[in-house]
Amino acid sequence: MLSNNNPSLVLHGIGDLRIEDRPTPSVSAHEALVAVTKTGICGSDVHYLKHARIGHYVMEEPMCLGHESAGTVVQVGAAVKGLKTGDRVAMEPGVGCGTCDLCREGRYELCPAMSFAATPPSTLGTLARYYALPSHLLHPLPDNVSFEDGAMMEPLSVGVHSVKTLGRCSTNEVVIVFGAGPIGLLCMAVAKALGARRVIAVDIMQEKLDFALGYAATDVFLPPAKLADEGLEAYAARAVDELSKKLAVPEVGPGGIQLAIEASGAPSCVHMGCLALSPGGRYVQVGMGAQSSVPVPLFHIISRELQILGSFRYGPGAYQLAISLVERGLVDVKPLITQRYAFLDSGAAFEATKLGRDVDGKTVIKCIIDGPLAE
Repeated sequence: MLSNNNPSLVLHGIGDLRIEDRPTPSVSAHEALVAVTKTGICGSDVHYLKHARIGHYVMEEPMCLGHESAGTVVQVGAAVKGLKTGDRVAMEPGVGCGTCDLCREGRYELCPAMSFAATPPSTLGTLARYYALPSHLLHPLPDNVSFEDGAMMEPLSVGVHSVKTLGRCSTNEVVIVFGAGPIGLLCMAVAKALGARRVIAVDIMQEKLDFALGYAATDVFLPPAKLADEGLEAYAARAVDELSKKLAVPEVGPGGIQLAIEASGAPSCVHMGCLALSPGGRYVQVGMGAQSSVPVPLFHIISRELQILGSFRYGPGAYQLAISLVERGLVDVKPLITQRYAFLDSGAAFEATKLGRDVDGKTVIKCIIDGPLAE
């Protein structure tokens, strides 16, 4: 039975989180209403908490946070087919217009009229009791995929989109991933699941590299410290030369790096990613850094015919493949879930994510928050 109230975690401004009741969403003929069971905290949620904006997405009114969620269908619209009350689903939180050229050609993630949970101008998010979505964006979970796993399908779909759809990763390739945070780790896991022969993790924190090596990476590299007065180009070249020697990575030919995934947004890693690739290699930028403009080795990109792509969220088929990878045991998302919180303790979950450690000093990779129905 539906509840008359819809407790929601609402951001009113920088650092101002409040739990308040909001109206229970109504559903149109092609929509379904989901009782949210589990929600993961994304770095973007924390960024809004700290800055009330990301790039040109600026909060102008209170906004409910959350977009990494799974739950149970509690109501379906009159025209919904293939989905029923009681179904367990992962929630794909971005709704394109469905009529523009980009939507019609299967690139709905680029729809200029996209309505995405917890992203302005939308004021709705999934850290609430109920959330409504078109039924085609609710993906059934197999019996062996838990609600917590289901909440992880959103960031895993980012990895699928960047590594498979855009990066075209295939078996026997060598892949390098910069940044061993949640998205970088999931990119490594996807590359490994797709049969990459080597998955090289790069990060500036040894603790993260140690985790990556035990999770999905076959090799890790800790870049050297930057020398005094050393420019970005010189530093990146020295770091890549050290990586190549330490890990015996040839510049060209078999064993060379065919795909670079940049998941940190750090300018030095952007530069290193381009330099590390073999001629004709593919570079995918998925990490959003603090700087809007980053220098790149343009002549190197041209002379080696590197393919440079940006990756934004995910598109058709990403959620389905993400769920399949977990269902078949090819990707295990459970090790990334390091903290769990009740809905009423959401503030503590955000504080831990912001600091990178919980009150007990344990490192945070991914915090999961229970839905209000669990209270």
